[in-house]
Amino acid sequence: MSDTGHATPRAVRNAERRARADYAGGVYGSMLAASVIIGAGTLGSFPRLELVLLLLLTGVAFWIAHVHAQVFGARLVQQRLDRGSVMSACRAEWPIVKAALPPAVVVAVSPLLGLGIESTLWCALGVAVAGQVGWSTAAARRGGASRRLMAVTAAVNLFLGLLIISFKLFLTH
Repeated sequence: MSDTGHATPRAVRNAERRARADYAGGVYGSMLAASVIIGAGTLGSFPRLELVLLLLLTGVAFWIAHVHAQVFGARLVQQRLDRGSVMSACRAEWPIVKAALPPAVVVAVSPLLGLGIESTLWCALGVAVAGQVGWSTAAARRGGASRRLMAVTAAVNLFLGLLIISFKLFLTH
């Protein structure tokens, strides 16, 4: 705030950016990462490197698809398509990629922790599910939800994460 009690242009921009923050991409990206980890049962000679690349490249591919859908959707409603609108779509969908980073880091550092590939997969899956719960709770909090509603969204996303984990258990046994 300035001395006159009015918000500075920078403060207004920051407030607008926080108000527009959409964590749906983070929740979606975390579920996507968990699904990639489950499907990674056929890794080759370099399983950790392959899984890190699979997580990151899948996140980027889905990010591009979401950006395309958002930009194309804007075009359908005859909004002007310019560099600014494309960059805005890129920023809005970036949480999809961000959500893939923590599980990818777990996989990358797992040899330093002495983890075998199976343990690495389980740890990365746990991190992806924790991210999903975290993103949804952050979205609820940012949206001004009550503690009860934040707990409900966390519980629903934990349930969905556990459902994904049950798929892994079912597929590997």
